[in-house]
Amino acid sequence: MENTERTHVSMPRIGDKAPEFKAVTTQGDLNFPADYEGSWVILFSHPADFTPVCTSEFITFASMEDKFSEAGCKLVGLSVDGLYSHIAWLRTINEKIEYKGMKNVEVKFPLIEDITMEVATKYGMIQPGEATTKAVRAVFFIDPKGIVRTIIYYPLSLGRNFDELYRALIALKTADEFNIATPADWRPGDDVIISPAGSCGTAKNRMEGKEDMQCQDWFFCTKKIDKDTVLKKVLKK
Repeated sequence: MENTERTHVSMPRIGDKAPEFKAVTTQGDLNFPADYEGSWVILFSHPADFTPVCTSEFITFASMEDKFSEAGCKLVGLSVDGLYSHIAWLRTINEKIEYKGMKNVEVKFPLIEDITMEVATKYGMIQPGEATTKAVRAVFFIDPKGIVRTIIYYPLSLGRNFDELYRALIALKTADEFNIATPADWRPGDDVIISPAGSCGTAKNRMEGKEDMQCQDWFFCTKKIDKDTVLKKVLKK
């Protein structure tokens, strides 16, 4: 009988402390997440160096690094390739590759060497059903306290939407700063969601317009926070 049992893949969950590790990177030794205490960080994996989808992603991420930095977020990449492969690949990107008008792009954020797959295994980046020797396109948003706040996974064939990764970062920070939630497709300047009423009295007040918000029903209330107010808060730290 065919053995269909798959290897269990562990991964941190939203709300967990980010698993700790030490690694060699293209920017020197790394102690994670301790080196990023006080800052947001996006830890992301890619399947392999010298592959076209990954190349397009690294060019895009590197071109947006300053934008993420302005939002108080650092970038850290990982694949199961070795350090010398990483260095050669990043040099090739800088010297030879152009994508969507982006060229001569220098990748300045660290790219982790993970030949042993130790880090990829800790973060559940190796998905046996997809590949046993390559990390899928995982993205972990980790907050200044070292807590995993968002996890997004993509298969090997699907390149990431980096505008969405930036939007998610801004939405997470906005939710923290203003104690609200963000609705579908939210962007700075759109209405935000107020937590559902926790009592009959609060629900009644909301429906009677006694609170500074717009309610379609007791559980669905929104308010406006203008774009400048949002960006002033979330881009300062």
